[in-house]
Amino acid sequence: MNSMEKKLCMNVKGIVAIEFAIVLPVLALLICGIIEFSVLLYDKAMITNASREGARRGIVYNYDTVNDVNHPIDSEIESAVLTYCQDRLITFGGDSELATTISRTGDETGDDLTVRVTYHYDYLLIPGFIAQLAGGIDLVAQTVMRME
Repeated sequence: MNSMEKKLCMNVKGIVAIEFAIVLPVLALLICGIIEFSVLLYDKAMITNASREGARRGIVYNYDTVNDVNHPIDSEIESAVLTYCQDRLITFGGDSELATTISRTGDETGDDLTVRVTYHYDYLLIPGFIAQLAGGIDLVAQTVMRME
């Protein structure tokens, strides 16, 4: 191998290092975005399940309720939603702003019960400067069930 071939080989190694340095941040951001989107979709599925759990808790005919009303009080529904979310949401120790809204068309069998859960998702993996621009997103899940 002569000196010209050695120089060419060393130049190729330098070019590969420069290309890698240019592509690495884009690749890292792409991987973080995929993970972030996956966690967001998982949390959306969990609040959807939580709204179903709350609605199921609210429609079940209950003989042990206060004031002869045959459905659980709203605090029991909110407690069911909160308990479900505390055990399953991915927050990495961050604060989870969870709001539950309950509405009924009536108190009789066959009336609709609506449980709406709103959760503010703050980005977990995307660097802080990008997250400050976007500010997070509100995830909403709503379940409507007929009272038994």
